[in-house]
Amino acid sequence: MEHAHYVSEAGRLTARQRAILTAIVESYIETGEPVGSGTIAGAIARLQAAGGLTGAGLSSATVRNEMAELANAGFLEQPHTSAGRIPTAKAFRVYVDELVQGGARGSNGSYPGPVQPLLRSQIESSFAGVSGTQALLARTSHVLAAISSGVGVAVATLAGGDALEHVHFSRLAAGRVLAVVVTNSGVVRDRVLTLPADITPRELEVAGNFLNENFRGWSIERVRAEIGRMVEQERSEYQRLLSSVEQLWAAAVPEGSGDVATVYVEGVANLLGSGAVGSAEGVARLREVLAALEAKQRLVDLLDAYIDARQESVRVIFELEEHAPELAGLVLIAAPARMAGDARGTVGVIGPKRIHYENTMDAVRYVAQVFERMM
Repeated sequence: MEHAHYVSEAGRLTARQRAILTAIVESYIETGEPVGSGTIAGAIARLQAAGGLTGAGLSSATVRNEMAELANAGFLEQPHTSAGRIPTAKAFRVYVDELVQGGARGSNGSYPGPVQPLLRSQIESSFAGVSGTQALLARTSHVLAAISSGVGVAVATLAGGDALEHVHFSRLAAGRVLAVVVTNSGVVRDRVLTLPADITPRELEVAGNFLNENFRGWSIERVRAEIGRMVEQERSEYQRLLSSVEQLWAAAVPEGSGDVATVYVEGVANLLGSGAVGSAEGVARLREVLAALEAKQRLVDLLDAYIDARQESVRVIFELEEHAPELAGLVLIAAPARMAGDARGTVGVIGPKRIHYENTMDAVRYVAQVFERMM
């Protein structure tokens, strides 16, 4: 209901108020400082001179009156130490809505238009030579963090019912094994296992062959159950092989995980320089934000709460505190990245409300397309 209330209020804004609000938001994104009426009057005058805005010029007094109206409607707030105003979450929602609904994007004036060639080239070159799900997720989070100056997040979720295509085990050192599990949806999960006892390369080869020959096409969950049943029934030398297989499989695909999510997060340090988590809020607040971003399952739950795999576009979320109180004051810009079968992916950015929305939305949208293509 809160969103519907916001929409009705935003719809009552005049064209002049929307222009003023847009100028305030863009100035605040650029400087991080409260915005005064003189700054906005000058910005609108420059837009009119460049042909980007029609109508008569606005004086500082007129802008000041309109800003007072916007403040009364909850779109602006005034810090105690400044005469200027800063946009609220409601103002940022209007700004993003303007980008999505109209703006100056695309030949028909609709958003999203084509991604800027320079941004597209930067993203494409960043993914050159990357292969495998883990490497793709890591690169995705890195690219989004670098472009947005926020926190890049990339998630691939393997449904518990996904079917086994192939498994391979490689001995790295005594008691350490690399397990690579490939599913029929194309997801590749590699995991370094630490085992209580060493297993020889030959034993690993036999275990891998056993799984591939007997369980190809089986759901991930059924493989574990069947191996457990076989171990219980078998009382011969064959049991040693089964025990090794059970141990390796249990470590490679942990039990009780249901949907298994692989999460990569990069760029947390970007929040420190953005003002989103400043010293004024104290060390305790900083620790809360960092803990929330490091808790991978919390991030998966957050993305699941807001990002629908069926949606066709980037979504911008301002109410993160509803599902993660520690992230109050931050914004999520994310999109689904479609994968084969029941597997699903999500890419996005978590950052300050001062983030460059248009550039970040474009980056998230195009990275999701690259992710889908490479998967």
